[in-house]
Amino acid sequence: MTILVTGGAGFIGANFVLDWIAGSSEPVVNLDKLTYAGNLQTLSSLEGDERHIFVHGDIGDTDLVQRLLREHQPRAIVNFAAESHVDRSIHGPEDFIETNIVGTFRLLEAVRAYWGALPEQQRGAFRFLHVSTDEVYGSLSADEPAFTETHPYQPNSPYSASKAASDHLVRSYHHTYGLPVLTTNCSNNYGPFHFPEKLIPLMIVNALAGKALPVYGDGQQIRDWLYVKDHCSAIRRVLEAGQVGEVYNVGGWNEKPNLDIVHRVCALLDELRPRPDGMRYAEQIAYVTDRPGHDRRYAIDARKLERELGWKPAETFETGIRKTVEWYLSNQDWVDNVQSGGYRAWVEKNYGGRSA
Repeated sequence: MTILVTGGAGFIGANFVLDWIAGSSEPVVNLDKLTYAGNLQTLSSLEGDERHIFVHGDIGDTDLVQRLLREHQPRAIVNFAAESHVDRSIHGPEDFIETNIVGTFRLLEAVRAYWGALPEQQRGAFRFLHVSTDEVYGSLSADEPAFTETHPYQPNSPYSASKAASDHLVRSYHHTYGLPVLTTNCSNNYGPFHFPEKLIPLMIVNALAGKALPVYGDGQQIRDWLYVKDHCSAIRRVLEAGQVGEVYNVGGWNEKPNLDIVHRVCALLDELRPRPDGMRYAEQIAYVTDRPGHDRRYAIDARKLERELGWKPAETFETGIRKTVEWYLSNQDWVDNVQSGGYRAWVEKNYGGRSA
C-alpha cells in the first residue's frame, strides 16, 4: 500500500508528509516541482527513510506521472500541487493558469487512465483527494454567515480563479467518469515551515531583522486561521472516511483581522525575543497601499466535517500561534536558507513600491 502526494515539499504538503510518516508505516511517493516555495530541507528528517520516495517533477508531465502510477500502484493520491500566493498571481498569473488548471487537468487524465485499469476491488478503494482553498468562495461582508460547502464560487483573484477552475475539473471527473474524488477547501494555514512571503512568517522574519512590518490598507481584512497540523489531520480523516464526490470545508474557528494577528505576533516576540533597544516590535508596523481586489473577509463553516467525520481542530489560535513563533525562533537556519536572492527581489517588488 502506497499513497502519492503531489506538492509534498511545499508548506502544507511537507507538513502532511512528515505527519504521515510519523504516524504510519505506509510509504509516500512525493512528487514536487521544487519551485521557489518547495524546500527539501523541510523534509531533511526523512533522509534515508525508505518510506519516503521523493521525485522531482511536475504534475503536468504526463509521462512522468504515468510512470510513477505504474511503478508504485498508489491506493490514493493527495493533490497539494499548486501556485498559491495571491500577490504573485497579480504580478504573474500565467504560472497559476499553467499549474493550477492545466497541471490539474493533466494529472486527472493520467489518474483516470490508471484508475480505470485497476482490478475492481482496488478501483473501488481508490481515492483522489484534491486540496483547495476558501478563497474560491470570494469575499464576505462582516455580518454574512461563514462559507459552507454549497456557497457559490465567486473568486476575485487570478489565484482563486485558477483554484476554482481546478475544483470544477475535479468535480467533473467524478460526475463524468466516476473517478472517486474528495475535495477539501481550507482556511488560512499557519505553522512550521511556512514560506516567509505569507503574513505570519513575513512578520516574524521582518520583525527580527528590524524591518518594517507591512500591513495592507487598514489591516481589518478578516481571515479564519487554521494550524497546519490540524489541517493535516483533517485531510487524513477525509481520506480515511470521506464520502466520494463530497466537499469538506476545513477551518480553525479563528476569525481574526490581519492587524490583530500582527499585534499578537509582535507581543509574542516581545516576550520570547525582546528587541535589544527595549522598544516594542509593534513600533515597526507600517501601513501600505492595499493590494488590488483584496477580499475583505473569509470565514469557514466546518460543521459538516465535524458532524459527518468527527473532526475538529486540536489547537486554538493562542496555542497554535505560540508554537509557530517558537518554531521560527528555534529554526533560524531554515529561514535563512529559504530567503534566497529571488525571494528578496520578490519582496522588494511587491512591497517596495507601495506608498505608506
